[in-house]
Amino acid sequence: MTAAARVLELLVERGETLAVAESLTGGLVAAELTSVPGASNSFRGSVTAYATPLKRDLLGVDGALLAEHGAVDPEVARQMAAGVRRVLGADWGMATTGVAGPEPQDGKPVGTVYVAVAGPDGAEKVTALRLNGGRADIRRESVRSVLALLSVELGKNASAQDTEQNGGN
Repeated sequence: MTAAARVLELLVERGETLAVAESLTGGLVAAELTSVPGASNSFRGSVTAYATPLKRDLLGVDGALLAEHGAVDPEVARQMAAGVRRVLGADWGMATTGVAGPEPQDGKPVGTVYVAVAGPDGAEKVTALRLNGGRADIRRESVRSVLALLSVELGKNASAQDTEQNGGN
């Protein structure tokens, strides 16, 4: 089973939905999710906010943060995930932002990537990646990493729910 299929299966089991905000991956996360039959049962949609002003205007990322740190920043990734969750009305939001190359961006070297998830009850997680390889390699690994991050968060959340439902046993 692919990572995308596993994430979608977990979401369906939980009766929850997902939205994606992408920058450097340019729609690859959404493409990976929608390649799975039945994705529409939990995948609501995506925003490819490649241009920095779109991160602010569509996803609600703080303009001062973008001006001071640029788009390649862990807090930007967190705000993108929370913003797409809010804008598309999903239980979970995922985001990717980073530098795929060939040139550095905002003073950050090629391969600097941040992936984030935001979910119910304030669940948020950001992971910093330092990736090697060419542009395609960096983008592909970013997709894999954000799906893995959500899978872990869904697993943690499910364990907590099971414990609560079973009286802490």
